[in-house]
Amino acid sequence: MRLGYTVPQYGAFADPDFIRQASTDLEEMGYDSLWAGDRILLPLTPSDPYPGGDGTVPPAFGTFFDPLTALTLAAVGTREIRLGTSTLNALWQPPVLLARTLTSLDLLSHGRLDVGIGLGWLRDEYVATGVPWRGRGDRLEETLDLMEAVWTGEVVEHKGALWTVPPSHIDLKPCQRPRPPILLAGYTPPALERAGRRADGWLSAAMPMPYLTSLWGLALEAASRAGRDPSALRMVVRVNPEITESPARAGQVPHAGTVRQVADYLLTLAEAGAHEAFVDLQTTTSSRQQFLDVAHGLVTMLRAG
Repeated sequence: MRLGYTVPQYGAFADPDFIRQASTDLEEMGYDSLWAGDRILLPLTPSDPYPGGDGTVPPAFGTFFDPLTALTLAAVGTREIRLGTSTLNALWQPPVLLARTLTSLDLLSHGRLDVGIGLGWLRDEYVATGVPWRGRGDRLEETLDLMEAVWTGEVVEHKGALWTVPPSHIDLKPCQRPRPPILLAGYTPPALERAGRRADGWLSAAMPMPYLTSLWGLALEAASRAGRDPSALRMVVRVNPEITESPARAGQVPHAGTVRQVADYLLTLAEAGAHEAFVDLQTTTSSRQQFLDVAHGLVTMLRAG
């Protein structure tokens, strides 16, 4: 299983110099990938509860560095580590412009980009960007269609319910051909069906293993029904732990626990079939030193078996 860590980008970590230096440090530690998230605002009275926990939106979300700019800083400070979005809320941007930005980032990083896309959970952000909340699934389907056309077409043409592109040359193409890998997030049957039908993998979050494997099974079944090879799909799991000094109770892991307990959970993910997992401490600590110390401790333990 590949091991990743988050690009520092929000709360106390939203500092360009630290983003670049930490990315360099994490690559030198031996991590395989770096991941960036996507938020735009912290409402005083949120329209929707934060998924997980008591529903309170983390205060750190009030300061959030743009994910693709953060990955650009990470790209120029590293050489081989892969760069991913988990997740990019793609519906907030016109697909033609988003495809151009992602193409540019893939070229700048010499083909190291993984495009992880989600639909988000906060209606306030859709209102702020002028994008309808209803019809998100159909909008995502057309977004994927149009980005695919931009990435792969010699002559790009698209006629859909939301966007029309006349026959055009859009000759800037990604380094990775035919396009960067696309990973889709979501936990509903339609989301898992879409991931299996048209993505290269599924973006998940830490959860009890039986639930994780049952959702993964839905994606694999959808891939088979679509005539695709299920074994080609990747499962990537985000883990957001609170690091404790003393061992947490079994029921609290992986949401809380020692570095050793988090490492053990990551090993169980590998046994359950996860292809990649990455750790994010930005909602549970504001210490840059702890951010890097935990990263070093985890990679040391896991590489040692």
